[in-house]
Amino acid sequence: MNGTPDAVVVGAGPNGLAAALRLAAAGLAVRVVERGDRAGGGLRTEEVTLPGYRHDICASVHPMAATAPFFQEFDLASRGVRLLQPEINFAHPLDGGRAALSHHSLEQTADGLGRDGAGYRKLFGPLLRQADEITDFFLTSAFRRLPTRGFAGVAGFGLQGLPNVAWLARRYFDDDAARALIAGAAAHGMLDLSRPLTAALGMFLGMMSHHNGWPLIEGGSQQLADAMVTALEQQGGEVVTGHEVTDLREFDGVPAVLLDTSPGAFVAMAGDQGTEGYRRWVRRYKHGPGVFKVDWALSEPVPWTNPDVRRAGTIHVAGTMEETIAGEAAPAAGRASEKPYVLAVQPTVVDPSRAPEGGHVFWAYVHVPHGSPVNMTDAIEAQVERFAPGFRDTILARHTMHAGEMEQWNPNDVGGDISNGEASLRQMLARPVPRWNTYKTPVRGTYLASSATPPGPAVHGHCGDNAARVALREVFGIRHAPPLRPAPPA
Repeated sequence: MNGTPDAVVVGAGPNGLAAALRLAAAGLAVRVVERGDRAGGGLRTEEVTLPGYRHDICASVHPMAATAPFFQEFDLASRGVRLLQPEINFAHPLDGGRAALSHHSLEQTADGLGRDGAGYRKLFGPLLRQADEITDFFLTSAFRRLPTRGFAGVAGFGLQGLPNVAWLARRYFDDDAARALIAGAAAHGMLDLSRPLTAALGMFLGMMSHHNGWPLIEGGSQQLADAMVTALEQQGGEVVTGHEVTDLREFDGVPAVLLDTSPGAFVAMAGDQGTEGYRRWVRRYKHGPGVFKVDWALSEPVPWTNPDVRRAGTIHVAGTMEETIAGEAAPAAGRASEKPYVLAVQPTVVDPSRAPEGGHVFWAYVHVPHGSPVNMTDAIEAQVERFAPGFRDTILARHTMHAGEMEQWNPNDVGGDISNGEASLRQMLARPVPRWNTYKTPVRGTYLASSATPPGPAVHGHCGDNAARVALREVFGIRHAPPLRPAPPA
């Protein structure tokens, strides 16, 4: 691309690339500038343990990519991105060789929960019937309009999701298996599970399991980022890697600048172009706990005591709901837990291409205090060994990253917070600042397009897509964003 582009996007994570694709669909010349040596952000896949063992550095399981309206429109299959569905979406092992299992089928899941099956159907049946309407509203509305369809279902979800997950679990379930299953899903939100809105997290992710599943991407999450880059380049856009932006004045003369960055990074790049009021709100914006992550290369699959867990893509390793709650309360209070909630994924259950023949990859992370350098390897492996005796004997190599190293890898993960800001009730409604147009910054023509804006974290593309639609309207006078361009014929 020669000359000055119509729009620049800073950051080539999924939201930045989504923004670039929407802008390019309008016929604009778009340049994406990325600090790293390749595009992807949270969609990076690397060989960090042994040659041939491919590990997803951050995002690995993609219920939102399978469901989000943006990626439905992008049409992953036409771009060569293949979603692989495990037999069991997620499992929650319990002592005594038991496990709670979330299958794609709601009925099969309920049948496995014994006397809590009726409560499970009562909770998730209505949600599943309006899953498309609920998903569409929360991803595309930025919480700034009433639902255009499925009002009753969306309103019911919102009201029931406001309390904490323990209240929800005790309302619908009597036994520890079902309670642990929904608490384990809610803990993805990185919040103290005694806080409001954690019920919504458990409900939404449980609903996704029965809607379009919790798939992994064949070959690794990097495949999705690469497909988005290819689509942009096919429209004349470009991605420039290895360039760190430190001053927005670099883009003087560019009509629109969209930032897939943290709010703090915007403030630093804006300098004296920003306003004191906006800077004050950004200083108040709270980042949540960090993560400590381990990637393993294994000689054989994890030897879970319960054989069904060996068929699951995702495993929540924490024990009972009460143990899960305690494990998440510790990092929220600034402490590392001795018995943490461990979120684990075993990609080679569905994707043998991730490792040499006979080998396997496995990863897990735990939540830790914000920015903590604590090494949680022993605590993680002890929790896995609790439900998979002999696990340590399968380890060929491991690679670890503490919270600070996660931020070095991806600056949006401030203090290791992979959500780019705590997903609390207040910060989901006013993210990152309390203003109606939350994407617009004080710098003319500059918009925040990262997961620090609504609808928040996960690989769905709508933070970037929503910001691009605002820029198209305000900068270029395009009130109705054009559809994404289809993939060219093979």
